[in-house]
Amino acid sequence: MAQRTFTIITALVVAGLVIGPVTAVLWHGGGITVLSAADLSALQFTVWQAFWSSLISVTLAVPVARAFARRSFWGRSALVSIMGAPFILPVIVAILGLLSVFGGNGFVNVFLEPLGIPKLDIYGAHGVILAHVFFNLPLAIRLILQGWLSIPSERFRVAASLNAPIFKLLEWPMLCRIMPSAFAVIFVICIGSFAVALTLGGGPKATTIELAIYQAFKFDFDLSKAASLAVVQLCLGLGVGLVALLLARGDMLGVGFDRVVQRWDGSLLLDTSWIGLATLFLLTPLVAIFVAGLSGLTDLPISIWGAALRSLLISLGAVILTMLLALPLVTKAGEVASLLGLSVSGLVLGTGMFLIIQPYVRPSSVALPVTMLVNVLMALPFVLRILRPNMEAAKNDFGRLGQSLGLQRWPLWRIVYLPRLRRPMGFAAGLTGALAMGDLGVITLFSRPGEGTLPMAMYQLMGAYKMEAAYGAALLLVGLSLGLFWAFDKGGRAHAVV
Repeated sequence: MAQRTFTIITALVVAGLVIGPVTAVLWHGGGITVLSAADLSALQFTVWQAFWSSLISVTLAVPVARAFARRSFWGRSALVSIMGAPFILPVIVAILGLLSVFGGNGFVNVFLEPLGIPKLDIYGAHGVILAHVFFNLPLAIRLILQGWLSIPSERFRVAASLNAPIFKLLEWPMLCRIMPSAFAVIFVICIGSFAVALTLGGGPKATTIELAIYQAFKFDFDLSKAASLAVVQLCLGLGVGLVALLLARGDMLGVGFDRVVQRWDGSLLLDTSWIGLATLFLLTPLVAIFVAGLSGLTDLPISIWGAALRSLLISLGAVILTMLLALPLVTKAGEVASLLGLSVSGLVLGTGMFLIIQPYVRPSSVALPVTMLVNVLMALPFVLRILRPNMEAAKNDFGRLGQSLGLQRWPLWRIVYLPRLRRPMGFAAGLTGALAMGDLGVITLFSRPGEGTLPMAMYQLMGAYKMEAAYGAALLLVGLSLGLFWAFDKGGRAHAVV
């Protein structure tokens, strides 16, 4: 009973931190306004591109994750970690990498031109979908791979000894449980697309809701319109999330002895091909960023190191607070509450917090804590989606046994639950830290000159046309983001398969 009460209180706090800022923007804007034809067109395009981006990402992730689950080779763990880099990269940095590969003068068009094939145009709706698949395919791979690794090795041994169809009996039930939620998370991410649509949309026909909110703030300062669009975005994201939670059913596959899974099925050539193609697609833009940024490291100003330290502090603080909020929320109701933070516009969330604290505190004096809090709210849905399946499995397999042995509260968590959450917690903590490290959003509304984060410093270098230094800052940011992700993920994977 006490644990359920604590969960309810935590969920209400999270919901209040999201609903409060949206209400503040609505209050100052004078209430809900009627959406225009352009706003409805933005809504239609947002849903269309989010659906196809999510479907393609999840569909491609299934054979890649299955190949990683079936194959063991030198460098596999490092490759899995590095392949997650696109999702944790700052969006503007990743777009620069995509343009260097798929842009007008990119590697792909340089290769196609001598063959007489028309150049690939990355701008437009197809460019938005391509960028979203690039960002979200690594997340889909890791979410589905966690599901594959949750299947006890004993099940594979029994299926192999009976010559039973492994995919039908073991893998398909797991996919039915994992894929709907993975689709929903990616769908909600794509709903909030801003920088991708701004840089690759190619015009009004490829405007998303988030971009329309930005235009309402930036050009019209129409708080009512921005808040109305944010409410539509919030309802859309929550609706998709609730549907996914209802669909994400399926029996757990039982308990095992935590042995390493050994697979005897599948084609080695086919698995190698899927891993190779995914690696080529995801890592080529990263290599382009590395090559361009290496020469710019010597041009970095001294102030960049202070910005890097502030980003690191925000990131570590976000990891700690997110984990403290996530553990009591590892339930279906808690996951629904957390979807509020991912569904609402980050621009509206930051502006609402600004309006709330302005009468009491100078916003610039709390820029870093507010930025950290917004990053916690945005990361919490990812963390719970990663933790909840493992927590449910641990409760079903060992919960009653632990209670029958007299284990309650902290001893039950320390002995039973936390050891089985160690691997997903490491992945979730690394994801949270990397996302917070690369965030460029709320800090632009609050910080004073010279007190920004590393992404903000990089953006300012780009605005000053110091491109070599900007690429150097981008490389530093990528290194810190990947370093944080690797450190937490590696700690969680100690004595584990991945």
